Amino acid sequence: MVRRTSLIRTLIALLAFLFWAPVTAAAANTATPVQRASADTCGVLAPGASAAAERAIAAACAEVAAGTWYTWGGGHGAQPGPTYGQVDPTDPDSEHDPERLGFDCSGLVRHAYAEAAGSDILNGIASQQYYTHRAAARFTAAQGLAPLVPGDLLAWGTSRDLHHIAIYLGAGKMVEAKESGTRLMVSDVRLNGYFGAVRVNTGPVTGHIHQTWGTDVWTKAEPSLGAARVYAFPYSTTIRVQCQKHAERVTSDGYTNDVWSYLPDYKAWVTNIYIKGPAWLDGVPDCGTTVPPTP
Repeated sequence: MVRRTSLIRTLIALLAFLFWAPVTAAAANTATPVQRASADTCGVLAPGASAAAERAIAAACAEVAAGTWYTWGGGHGAQPGPTYGQVDPTDPDSEHDPERLGFDCSGLVRHAYAEAAGSDILNGIASQQYYTHRAAARFTAAQGLAPLVPGDLLAWGTSRDLHHIAIYLGAGKMVEAKESGTRLMVSDVRLNGYFGAVRVNTGPVTGHIHQTWGTDVWTKAEPSLGAARVYAFPYSTTIRVQCQKHAERVTSDGYTNDVWSYLPDYKAWVTNIYIKGPAWLDGVPDCGTTVPPTP
């Protein structure tokens, strides 16, 4: 009798295990997609974002939800929004980009913040967007992600070549147009090659705002032609000038001038020859012997 009872108990335990195991496995399989969906959620993932930044994230995430393609050169039409791309001669994966309506990295940022601000405030390539005169705050790679809030723009590369930009979501995540052959996506922030971040001011612009002319005009670490190069304006660019001073005399493109302007967004100098306006800019203060603190 005891043996029979023991046998019955053993059979019951075995049956219970057999029924329980598939249920547990099914539960695990069910949990995996849920966890993955949570990890890939596109939206504001941390506190601190401005209302405009939240609108920019919503616009970018709408394109992710729509399955919009990355396409090289996409988003740089006359107005913000998706456009057909181009073949990137350095990337075989871009073969079908001319057939795909979408964005490249800076095209997506342009579109998102145009939707947020109601105007085309970040028209340009990644470097111009990072060095925007609309910067409310800037952060270096050494500061990490801790000071960032959703909506900040993350940039990769060097001061001479910023080649990628994305929108921070918070919690170590970003939304980006990454590369040809992929759709817009949510990714973990990549720290390899990370240059820094900028917080965008969508309100009134402060400071002395001017326009450059010419192409591939280099800014310098000091007001001198022999100083280290910092960044080259690819074409006419809106800049914020902090102050100006008499320094090395420069002759270029038929003009001669010894006045240089300090650009706080670049932490660099540029000869006034390539700033539209008089040789000495009206209303811009003299730097004196030292450069005042960046506002």
